Amino acid sequence: MNAFTVTAPKWIGASLLGLALATSAHAGSHDHAHDDIVDTAIGAGQFETLVAAVQAAELVEVLKGEGPFTVFAPTDEAFAALPEGTVDTLLLPENQAQLQAILTYHVVPGNVMAAEAMELDSATTVQGQDITITTMDGSVMINDATVVQADIEASNGVIHVIDGVLMPE
Repeated sequence: MNAFTVTAPKWIGASLLGLALATSAHAGSHDHAHDDIVDTAIGAGQFETLVAAVQAAELVEVLKGEGPFTVFAPTDEAFAALPEGTVDTLLLPENQAQLQAILTYHVVPGNVMAAEAMELDSATTVQGQDITITTMDGSVMINDATVVQADIEASNGVIHVIDGVLMPE
């Protein structure tokens, strides 16, 4: 099938991811299409782990950028399912580069809505590696994570909430 590839600086994706997650939490109560990903995420208050990671990676300001970005955003529960101590270790200043790589692996340059994603079998992330996209029984999987909420629009991109944290190789 198709492969969606666009080149963008690696630092763009990481900040987008964190803020995108926060955006999805309160998507039903506000028209986020007029807010950028950062403003939407901060207002949500439900994606504390992702927002903390974006802040630790020093990527918040990037999300104010024009985009567009497609973010596959893990929930707090997805982060909590990682092995004990993983998140705390990644948040340490000496692990900033690794944290940036993980966060940018959740971001694809461009505005990929769910209907388009379902037609793809892979996409190249801002981090540089491909993610695998599969559709089965109406569910969309990104690697081993399931999309639990799709097409949350912001002024500079779209967020798809996933139930797992994607780890690059």
